[in-house]
Amino acid sequence: MKKIELRTVDVVQYIQPLREGGSLPAIVKADDDLLYVLKFRGAGQGTKALMAELIGGLLAKSIGLNMPELVFMNLDDSFSKTEPDEEIQDLLKFSVGLNLGLHFLSGAITYDPLVSEADSLSASKVVLLDSMIMNIDRTVKNTNLLNWNKELWLIDHGASLYFHHNWNTWERYISSTFPMIKDHVLLARAEKLEEAAAIIKQSISKDLITEVVSLIPEDWLIDQSTSLTPMQMREAYVEILSTKLDNIELLVKEAEDAR
Repeated sequence: MKKIELRTVDVVQYIQPLREGGSLPAIVKADDDLLYVLKFRGAGQGTKALMAELIGGLLAKSIGLNMPELVFMNLDDSFSKTEPDEEIQDLLKFSVGLNLGLHFLSGAITYDPLVSEADSLSASKVVLLDSMIMNIDRTVKNTNLLNWNKELWLIDHGASLYFHHNWNTWERYISSTFPMIKDHVLLARAEKLEEAAAIIKQSISKDLITEVVSLIPEDWLIDQSTSLTPMQMREAYVEILSTKLDNIELLVKEAEDAR
């Protein structure tokens, strides 16, 4: 199995905020001369959204779905000192350190369920992945999908794995399914759920989940609201995700029933 590696780049220019995102992500330029959408650790959901983005994005890539390259992004304190907008200034100030970026897909258009393209196998993979990671934010109101070069691309998993917002109750999610899949924007096109499940089981293993979770930076796991250690949190992510993988037939049935 090829080792998963994420590059680390430095932010060299803040270009513009993306105000359609509730957490005010921004287009930035890095020291590799490429543009990225930067997700800030200082935004409302903090590093939990970044961890969900990291895990969801890497699992999506592992099953052959299109994901912009994910990179760790270093942000220094110089940007907040020159930013005139107070809201953005605070966001930059509280985000000094390691953040997460997605390669910017120039010219991409937001997925529209009425007119956009999505083949049934890709739609089925997305539906089952979102069931596994409990992604509550892929609905008609907010698709978090793009069409780029006539292909479907996934761009936001930050609302996934919501159990980590209350570590005291995480164990109740180990064997749960995901009833909210009924609202998924791609559910109507997910006609190949069995085939998608076979691909997911072939592509994802407990070892791969463990490797993905091991990439979470240690300081993202510092949480004053729980007595769990970072190691125990990593183990919780692995246990929940690997159990959902083992029980993927239940997720298939739930999605088929919802269709």
